Amino acid sequence: MKMFQSGWFCAVVGTVLYLGTMVAVWKTPVVAPPPVAAGKERAAEPKPSWEFYSAEVDQLVEDLRAQKTALAARERELKDWEARLAAEQAELKSVLAGIEQQRAEFDALVVRVREEEVANLRRLAKIYSAMAPENAVAVLKEMKDDEVVKILAFMKDAQTAPILETLAQQGPAEARRAAQITERIRVSVSAAFGEKKS
Repeated sequence: MKMFQSGWFCAVVGTVLYLGTMVAVWKTPVVAPPPVAAGKERAAEPKPSWEFYSAEVDQLVEDLRAQKTALAARERELKDWEARLAAEQAELKSVLAGIEQQRAEFDALVVRVREEEVANLRRLAKIYSAMAPENAVAVLKEMKDDEVVKILAFMKDAQTAPILETLAQQGPAEARRAAQITERIRVSVSAAFGEKKS
């Protein structure tokens, strides 16, 4: 027991174990193969792990390329559609602006009669139709065209004609005014105008 407890014994046992471990794990260095003579091929050297060939990977790459080409074509097509839509939108805005202008011009030309005006206009139409055309023209000349059109629109043709004829006989300016009034009567709008003339 004393022998196992001595320092010398432990040192010897440790040295033996160290040397045994070294021998067990020792690898001899690989010696490079001698150069190959001309005409002889060297055995295939191992390639790095990232250099490999796989048919599946190549197929995936081809599929991705095809998808990329299809996406590029689709993107070009969408850009063409976008440009075409922008052009059509601009054209549509232009057409709508033209329609708005025509509607404004039409509204300026058309005389509209509201329902609350109808009773008063019928009464005035009866009054002016009972007057002599010369007297009716003298009064109507002092009124605005819109008011004249509203009143004459509620008269019968036989009553309106002498008034317009008398107005036209008072000179070129009044003849022009009579023509404008006639045109505006033609395009006047009122729910009651359906029953205005018989």
